[in-house]
Amino acid sequence: MTTILSGAPGAPAYPHAVDLDALRPRFEALIDELSSQPFSAGALSKALAGGVSDAATILRAIPIQEGRLIERCIGIIADLNPDLVVLTQNLRLPVTKTALELVEKNDPKHFRSLTLDADTGGRKTYTPDLIIVNRKAKLAHVIDVKRSLGSYEVSRINELKSRMLAAALVVPDLLYREHHRLVAEEVRVVILNAENQRSDIGGGVWPLTDLDHLVEVGGAGKAIGMLRERFHGRIDENWKLARNVFVRPKEEPARRGASADITDANGNEVCDSGAGSITEVHQPAGRSQVRVGFARIPRTGTG
Repeated sequence: MTTILSGAPGAPAYPHAVDLDALRPRFEALIDELSSQPFSAGALSKALAGGVSDAATILRAIPIQEGRLIERCIGIIADLNPDLVVLTQNLRLPVTKTALELVEKNDPKHFRSLTLDADTGGRKTYTPDLIIVNRKAKLAHVIDVKRSLGSYEVSRINELKSRMLAAALVVPDLLYREHHRLVAEEVRVVILNAENQRSDIGGGVWPLTDLDHLVEVGGAGKAIGMLRERFHGRIDENWKLARNVFVRPKEEPARRGASADITDANGNEVCDSGAGSITEVHQPAGRSQVRVGFARIPRTGTG
């Protein structure tokens, strides 16, 4: 994928900005909500005690909760702009064969002014994470939030963009019918990549750091980054607490039977010098001395 810089240094100054001090209580409450139950020290400790399968299950849940965190945080920040309406419910959009053909076989300029009915039948659907509508500009953004695109092949990303564009054709009708007569004269699609790699601004793949320009709120991308760091920090703190439960004491108890005497072949007592040491035993005359120890990798040329 071609990487195109967004040109953020020359971006306009927006009339609204994030006040981190003011939003911190809401952010902390959100982190508590999404991390306290699934990733509490007790839950992590229980998963560790349950074995590899239980631990893997709880670790796989981290990206899911992080995605929810990002989506809800975007909604909180977008509310700072009074012109925006953030929609997260009732967003299943039909993706018809006709719409896909329009997108795949035509330049966007040939279908950007078309709209389709939202109740158009079809088995394929697409549900965005968010739709943000600017009532003043009559502009709707269909948003798909990805925690990372690192494992996505280019063909898979292109297929997602085609589905999003096809689904976008019904958005004006959906907004007017299902969301209090909201009007959108233009619909744009964007994939927000939280890991900030593989961006293609012109092709609709934005780094999350450029969220400012999407919601027209200064500091939006920075706030999301801070929230993600705090979320992972909370999980790390709980992980350390859970891990400490399984740390063995520094001093191991005496080995069972360590005080017992050992006799050699002649019946003479030989003191056990401790685990891991090499023990020499006196052999009868005529026998070569035997050394016992851990296996070693032969050095080159020594035979």
